[in-house]
Amino acid sequence: MTNVILASGIALIIGLLGTPLWIRLVVRLGYGQMIREDGVSTHQSKRGTPTMGGTVIVIGSLLGYAAAHLITWTTPTVSGGLVLFLMAGLGVVGFVDDYIKVFKQRSLGLRSRAKATGIVIVGVVFAVGCLQFPNAMQVTPADSYFSFLRDFGPNIGPYLFVLWALILIQGVSNGVNLTDGLDGLASGTVGLILAAYVIIGNWQFRQSCAEAQLPHCYEVRDPLDLAVVAAAVLGACFGFLWWNAPPAKIFMGDTGSLALGGVLVGLAITTRTQILLAILGGMIVLITMSVILQVGWFKISGKLFDQPRRLFKMAPLQHHFELSGWAETTIVVRFWLICGLCVATGVGLFYLEWVPK
Repeated sequence: MTNVILASGIALIIGLLGTPLWIRLVVRLGYGQMIREDGVSTHQSKRGTPTMGGTVIVIGSLLGYAAAHLITWTTPTVSGGLVLFLMAGLGVVGFVDDYIKVFKQRSLGLRSRAKATGIVIVGVVFAVGCLQFPNAMQVTPADSYFSFLRDFGPNIGPYLFVLWALILIQGVSNGVNLTDGLDGLASGTVGLILAAYVIIGNWQFRQSCAEAQLPHCYEVRDPLDLAVVAAAVLGACFGFLWWNAPPAKIFMGDTGSLALGGVLVGLAITTRTQILLAILGGMIVLITMSVILQVGWFKISGKLFDQPRRLFKMAPLQHHFELSGWAETTIVVRFWLICGLCVATGVGLFYLEWVPK
């Protein structure tokens, strides 16, 4: 637990102190956020706000994790390294996307094909790596099974596992990106989910099959170190949130949203809680579904009626409530509350599954 506290505390300090330094650098370089013309009209006032703040989250997380192990003189684990690799790799893809936006002064960065290619390359390396590096008990960071509260069902094989991992990475990273539409919404939402993974990793460590063959023990490699990873990113997120809270002085950009989506998937895969992530991240799922439903209904209604119709005033969902007259802070806090309920439900299910019947 010492590493969990150290990693979180150090990353929090880096986030708190590093973000204003990054703001000054971005302002000096003139890298401000571009706002889409077809978006919410009130957001035009945010044009020019410093962006790429996710860089601080990624660096803070990596330094917090490394410093915690250095101070306690413990060895980093393969599982923790793979999750941080996925986070940093997707962060680099997002950084390139953000840089193109601010350098060329347009609201669209990397071409969709180039962006998807970058995500696939990083995702494949992560997924393949998860099937390697068995420990003394022959437990690898992940295996070729679907998982909810633990692995279940038949072995789907390495190729389908890699494909499944890519679907999760693409879906969750895009979901976090869609959630990052209001000041503080994405960083606060992801922070709550990461808190759940600190609890899950710690619980799996205490009930690990490597320690004792309990009736409901977990065959998870390096669960405590995965809690350290979650704590490090949580601390960095909260440090960043201090400056990202409404009215935001900086945006995380795709650098942050892709990186945070990556770390959530990485933790879900390595802790064997892939489908549980859909409950913990219910707020992200809801926002993503609002976009899917909006686009789907717009296309279908165009064929059924004289002209296309919309389910929402605007998607993602948070913008529907903006156009309905809700204040931005009201939406953010209420969405945080919904996320908190989703996280509580997910953690409750995780605990109830362990309790002997």
